[in-house]
Amino acid sequence: MDYCSERETEGKQAHDPLFIAMKNCGYKSRSLTRNKNRKEWIEGPVIVGAGPSGLATAACLKEKGIPSVILERSNCIASLWQLKTYDRLHLHLPKQFCELPLMGFPPDFPTYPTKQQFVQYLEDYADRFGIRPRFNETVDRAEFDSRIGMWKLITSGGSSTEYTCRWLIVATGENAEAVVPQIEGIQEFQGAIRHTSLYKSGEEFRGKKVLVVGCGNSGMEVCLDLCNHDAAPSLCVRDSVHILPREMLGKSTFGLSMWLLKWFPLRLVDRFLLIVSWLMLGDTSRFGLDRPRLGPLELKNLSGKTPVLDVGTLAKIKGGDIKVRPSIKRLKRHTVEFVDGRIENFDAIILATGYKSNVPYWLKENDMFSKEDGFPMKPFPNGWKGRNGLYAVGFTKKGLLGASIDAKRIAQDIERCYKHEANNHNANNAFSLSLFPQSNS
Repeated sequence: MDYCSERETEGKQAHDPLFIAMKNCGYKSRSLTRNKNRKEWIEGPVIVGAGPSGLATAACLKEKGIPSVILERSNCIASLWQLKTYDRLHLHLPKQFCELPLMGFPPDFPTYPTKQQFVQYLEDYADRFGIRPRFNETVDRAEFDSRIGMWKLITSGGSSTEYTCRWLIVATGENAEAVVPQIEGIQEFQGAIRHTSLYKSGEEFRGKKVLVVGCGNSGMEVCLDLCNHDAAPSLCVRDSVHILPREMLGKSTFGLSMWLLKWFPLRLVDRFLLIVSWLMLGDTSRFGLDRPRLGPLELKNLSGKTPVLDVGTLAKIKGGDIKVRPSIKRLKRHTVEFVDGRIENFDAIILATGYKSNVPYWLKENDMFSKEDGFPMKPFPNGWKGRNGLYAVGFTKKGLLGASIDAKRIAQDIERCYKHEANNHNANNAFSLSLFPQSNS
C-alpha cells in the first residue's frame, strides 16, 4: 500500500480533537513524563545528523515549505569535517561535484577547496536556509510505534527527550564511527597509537618513525603530510589498491570518467583509466602497490572502495621517502613485526583504517538497514526509502553527489505526503465549519 494512503488515517487523527487532547497530555513540547523524559511532537521530519547530508535534506525540505528538526550529537555542523580531519585536507574531487542542492561554491574558491573553505561553505549554507540543528543531542534509540503510526526517538545530552514524528531521516552517514582493527599486541606497544580521526598535523611527529596503517586516500595523504614535516613514514599496505592521477589530460580524473561513461561502457572506461595511469605513474606494483583484479570504477560500484587520487605521495614512495610494508603480524613494546618476517622499530602508529556506520546501534528496525554494516540493504539508487516514513541519505558510497541526489528525492517524496495530509486537514476544517456555521455579527 502507498505510504500516503497508509498515512491518511493518521493525518485525520492528527487533527481530531481527541487525538489533539492526547497529544497535549503526552506529546506536547516541554511536557514532563513519569520517567523524566521531556516529550515533543515534531510536525515535520526529524533528521538525525547535521553533516552535509542532513543539511542538504533540510534545505530541500525548507524550499518546499516543510519544516524539519535536525538532531546532532556534536556541538557543531559537519563534526567529522570540523573535529576529526587533518589540517591539510582538501576535497578530493572538483568542487562542482561536491556542491549541495540549491547553492554552489563561491566562484573564487579553488577547484579543490580546503577543509576550512568547505566548512565555511557549509556554515553559509546553513545560514542561507535558516537551518538551526539541535546540538548535543545523541539519539540513543529510534523505533516505529505501530500503535500510533509514528516514530519515537529517545535522545540524551543536555536533557533527555522523547521526540515523536511521522518521518525519520537517517543522515548519520557512512563515517559515523572510527574503525580500529584488532592487531595482536596492540596493548603492548609503548608508542603513540591513534586513528586518523585524532590526527591533525605531522608537526608533532617531526623526526620520528611513523607507521601509517591503510593505503586509502587518507593514509596516502597522511604519509605525505608526515614527509613534509620531516618525519620518517612507512605505509602498511594490507590490500590491493588502485592509484590514479588526480588529473588526466588536463581534466579531473573523476570528471573525465563521468563524461566517458556517458558514451562508453564501464569496463572500457576502466581500461582507459588504467592505461593512462600506467603511462603517467608507471607500474605501481614495483613499489608494493598491487592493483585489484577489477577496474577502479567497477570495484567502486561493487564494493564502494574508492580509488586513491594521487596528490604527490607516489613520488615520495618512488624516491624512498615513504617505505611500503606489508600487513602487520604483531606488535611488541617498540617494534612491529610484519607478515614477511621483517621487524622494525617505530615511535608511533597512525590508523588510517576508515570509518563505519553506527545505525544498527540506535535504529530499531529490520527491513531497511543491514545489521552487518549499517547501510541500506538496497544499493544505490534504491536505498533512500524504507517503510513507515523512514529514509536514508548519505549512504550511497558515492560521496556528496550521491547524498545530494537522495536529499532531493526524499524532499519530493515527503512533499507529496505532506500536501496530501494538508489537503485532508483543510477538507476536515471545511466540513467542521459546515456543521457549525459562524455568526455574521
